[in-house]
Amino acid sequence: MASTHPLELRLTQAASSSRPSLENAVKDEDVVVTHSALTSTPSLSLWRHDSSALDATETGSVASLARPHILTSERVRRRSEMSRIRPLDSPPAIEPDALELPVIREHHYPPGHATSSAIRGSDIDLRREDIVTFPAKGGDVEIAPSFPSSLVPSLRGEDETNSIAPAISAAQKAVYRRKTMLHFATLCFSVFMNGWNDGTTGPLLPVMQAYYGIGFATISLVFVFNTIGFLSGAFANVYLTDRFGFGKVMVFGSVCQLAAYLMLAPAGPFPLMCLAFALIGFGLSLQNAHCNGYVASSREHASTKMGLLHASYGFGALVAPLVSTQFSQQKHWSYHYFISAGLYAFNTLLLCVVFRGKRQDEIKAEAGDLPVEPENLQTNKYKQIFGIREVHFLSLFSLIYVGTEVTIGGWSVTYIQEKRNGNSNAGYISSGFFGGLMLGRLLLMWLNRKIGERRALFLYALLAIQLEVTVWVVPSLVENAIAVAFVGLLLGPMYPILMNHSTSILPRWLLTGCMGYIAGVGQAGSAVLPFLTGLLASKFGIASLQPFIVSMMSTMIVIWALIPRVRHVPT
Repeated sequence: MASTHPLELRLTQAASSSRPSLENAVKDEDVVVTHSALTSTPSLSLWRHDSSALDATETGSVASLARPHILTSERVRRRSEMSRIRPLDSPPAIEPDALELPVIREHHYPPGHATSSAIRGSDIDLRREDIVTFPAKGGDVEIAPSFPSSLVPSLRGEDETNSIAPAISAAQKAVYRRKTMLHFATLCFSVFMNGWNDGTTGPLLPVMQAYYGIGFATISLVFVFNTIGFLSGAFANVYLTDRFGFGKVMVFGSVCQLAAYLMLAPAGPFPLMCLAFALIGFGLSLQNAHCNGYVASSREHASTKMGLLHASYGFGALVAPLVSTQFSQQKHWSYHYFISAGLYAFNTLLLCVVFRGKRQDEIKAEAGDLPVEPENLQTNKYKQIFGIREVHFLSLFSLIYVGTEVTIGGWSVTYIQEKRNGNSNAGYISSGFFGGLMLGRLLLMWLNRKIGERRALFLYALLAIQLEVTVWVVPSLVENAIAVAFVGLLLGPMYPILMNHSTSILPRWLLTGCMGYIAGVGQAGSAVLPFLTGLLASKFGIASLQPFIVSMMSTMIVIWALIPRVRHVPT
């Protein structure tokens, strides 16, 4: 039989024969005796509610529970010597209803070794020796058990469980703002050059037709090859972006256009011109896709930036006819493309200096503009993009819209000259159309927000159809010129609305690829519809232009009605 510790005998005697004395002693000193398995051997230690400790190492009777005459500093010293490490296999902290003391056996502790056990209230139970209790909530914080962070993750610091980004200083915010503005301005210039290209063709089209001695159908082949280039760029964009990244692909597209304009400047054979237009379409498709994808993924003011981005397109299309119309009256009309080549040389240099061939995520990280939802493409991107039904509706709308826009800006000059007896100055009507396009993207943003972008597009399309009908039936050059300008004003906001709506119904991790495909197909429309217009003009005359445009605008309304309002996708 195991030997009995003297303290156990005395406590047992106090509990049985002098129970009131023990209660009084505990009551007088407000003592709680707690048990903790802090060492490999059970032990006893008496604790007071007022955070003072009573050393029970040499106590042999309950009478020793009286307040000892020990200095406070000595009690603090003894508290600090106690071990606070809870073993890993100990159960969680509980507050038992009954005090349970272990059976204490004879052990010899080294001098100064602190021990503890648990007695609470006046009920003493010596039945179990595997109960481990800890101070109740609100007890002495100095003797609260210490848990390893791996056992209690909720007690770990904020920096271990939740990654909190450090505060950004005002100077760093200014750096981010400056870089964001520089990136956006560079993209706006690229889109300006896109508008410059589209605005150039209209005034030069009659001159090209006369120079090569060809009809409407043959001259429309430049649009066919332009379409081939746009579609090739739209399909190659995803692969090239994954392979080389945003910055390099943008520079590559600009170099393609630079080479194409150098091919056009000498006014070489017509097949060479067709090849140059295919190269222009390929380069424009790459740049337009990345400009739209970059701005659409912005964290702040994406819709406003999209409107400004495409307003720069309208500005480029406004300026280009003013210059190309002057060259159309000259013998060396093709020298206009030297100006285009010089502008694209500057665009190429600007893209190299600003983006330095980096990927989009790296550039956005430098400007503090990383998207909230990171891209997470684990499967075939082409399969994912083409498997989304909304992408095809949006692409079809983009194709018809951009095609209608370029058809009006390009063929209206020929229409005015032949049906309204205009002269070479009719090229300025194209500038009026693209000027209205630019103003519409700037001035109508407030109306888009007020009535809703989806509803606004229906309204603009209906009004544009009515104005186009007046161009069709009213035989007045002045009225036609004003109506064409207002048609541009109403068509202007449609493309930014399309791109903004795409960001709300397409998956975030596929946004850049989807936007590139939509923009590429739309740019293909800028070649397909003008080509169809040329075919119709060769068979029915240029008078077929207005019925064709009205039918295309009506088709846009139908397609827009089929595009869902919103589609919740996992982001």
